Amino acid sequence: MEQNQRADRKLDAIGLNCPLPLLKAKQALNAMETGLILEVVCTDPGSVRDFQVFSKQSGHKLLHSLEVKGTYSYWLLKK
Repeated sequence: MEQNQRADRKLDAIGLNCPLPLLKAKQALNAMETGLILEVVCTDPGSVRDFQVFSKQSGHKLLHSLEVKGTYSYWLLKK
């Protein structure tokens, strides 16, 4: 996936600690249609593992993840 691929929806979870970024991402994905892409941006270092595990368990595909200066971004494809 290209880093500049446009997401259909963006979720700003900056400043939220575990488990809130993941919970808010789940809520956002539930409200989206299949095939759309959600971008999640957060600052919780624990989110790296959380989103990897969530992707495997939920079936939503983690297309790409990126960390820049303590800000973590994830692109998830809604199943």
